[in-house]
Amino acid sequence: MATEEENAGNLKRKLAKLFQLSLEATVPGEPDVEPLIAACTGRFGDYQCNNAMGLWSKIKGRPGIEFRGPPAVGQAIMRNLPQSEMVESCSVAGPGFVNVVLSRNWMAQNIQKMLVDGIETWAPKLSIKRAVVDFSSPNIAKEMHVGHLRSTIIGDTLARMLEFSNVEVLRRNHVGDWGTQFGMLIEFLFEKFPNFEDFNEAAIGDLQAFYKASKQRFDADSEFKARAQKAVVRLQSGEQAYRQAWAQICEISRREFDQVYQRLGVHLEEKGESFYNPYIPGVIEVLTNLGLVEESRDARVIFIEGINIPLIVVKSDGGYNYASTDMAALWYRLNEEKAEWIIYVTDVGQQQHFDMVFKAAKRAGWLPANDSQYPKASHVGFGLVLGEDGKRFRTRSTEVVRLADLLDEAKTRSKAALVERGKAAEWTEEELEQTAEAIGYGAVKYADLKNNRLTNYTFDFDQMLNDKGNTAVYLLYAHARICSIIRKSGKDIGELKKTGTIVLDHADERALGLHLLQFAEVVEEACTNLLPNVLCEYLYNLSENFTRFYSNCQE
Repeated sequence: MATEEENAGNLKRKLAKLFQLSLEATVPGEPDVEPLIAACTGRFGDYQCNNAMGLWSKIKGRPGIEFRGPPAVGQAIMRNLPQSEMVESCSVAGPGFVNVVLSRNWMAQNIQKMLVDGIETWAPKLSIKRAVVDFSSPNIAKEMHVGHLRSTIIGDTLARMLEFSNVEVLRRNHVGDWGTQFGMLIEFLFEKFPNFEDFNEAAIGDLQAFYKASKQRFDADSEFKARAQKAVVRLQSGEQAYRQAWAQICEISRREFDQVYQRLGVHLEEKGESFYNPYIPGVIEVLTNLGLVEESRDARVIFIEGINIPLIVVKSDGGYNYASTDMAALWYRLNEEKAEWIIYVTDVGQQQHFDMVFKAAKRAGWLPANDSQYPKASHVGFGLVLGEDGKRFRTRSTEVVRLADLLDEAKTRSKAALVERGKAAEWTEEELEQTAEAIGYGAVKYADLKNNRLTNYTFDFDQMLNDKGNTAVYLLYAHARICSIIRKSGKDIGELKKTGTIVLDHADERALGLHLLQFAEVVEEACTNLLPNVLCEYLYNLSENFTRFYSNCQE
């Protein structure tokens, strides 16, 4: 009999433990036989063990093997399955598929135990304790635009999933706060404000407009360009006035970024390019001493097997670049922050760059050659946000859409829909504002997350704010309905959890119960594969299951 302790964790893992014992009894001594357990969608069971066919291909023709095909192997696996309170019945279908029906009583008891002990007891147990999630990463002096939406939302969601799974997550905002553009900005700033003491946020005005004006000057005026290039050197050598101007520009940008993060409910810790700059020389020296760095066309590079371009770590003019910074950041995260999993959330266009960085780290011995081992680094790529015309999402004047404007529009449309439903007469203005933000911002987030991150998706306010179908609004209405049921019941829910009894007699009750019990394995799958859409699909199906239960199981 399986113990209660063995029954902790997700359903797939519990069943895998049982089937592991069965497989060992069915084919004693057969090495590397991992139970293949999958949730069923048919009417034959809740889960299925799919080992029979693969096992038959390994053992057929061997002396002493009595089985005559996969169905017989499946029958033996079923017979050897240890008795367990979680299993109600088993059957074999087709070429040896072993179908399992879970016990209703066991399901009810486990749901009730979770209600008493808390949902955190269903958190998956991952094999790591600390991870870095590098996401959002806007450039200083430029506004956050729709292109930052996906990295910010996907990165925050991955961090939340890992944190729920009891992983310590270092949320890193690798902002672009160092480089040649700052010479241009600082020189333009000094030109506009000869007395630097007069400079403040109000004086500079719109930072984005300031950036554009300085860029135009940089491109059109060769004398200004030369001064800007010298300003970079003076900044990087630590000259006080230039460092002070740089710090002021960074602070203005930081405050603008924080406003967006607060609206989205996203928390990050900034460690930008400038943070890793002091580590670059030492990291380059380490890589050089390992024999990885070679001279090529006056630059210093690392050649990567299978890729026809090298990873440039020192430019021909002696300066550093993205690869220099990323190698230093990876070294720091592994050696100083002791991260076991380092996750980079950027668009798919940067996939080759990170692939080269990771392969260079493997050559250096920083990362194991086997990607299934830890520590490891992963690039989480994502596709484009498209407009209705199927092209990159832009304003009518072909400008990139500001993220703040997009969130304003989502809130405005959400509020208008609430007013149309008569909520302005029922709620205070503060309640209306808060609800409009929750629905508007939630709709934007969910519309992004529900798609496989690798695909492009079309940004459509009408679709994402629809209260029907797979939208945040539909999920929020299901949640509101549950809260309303609890409120109208007049029951003490804390007491009810302890004294009430869960019954799963009706088919829709059982279907909802089974779906709830699959939560842990879904979160684990979403974490392992870094795919938030897996969790979104689960939540939408949960809402559907609840709606059917609510419609068909009222006495």
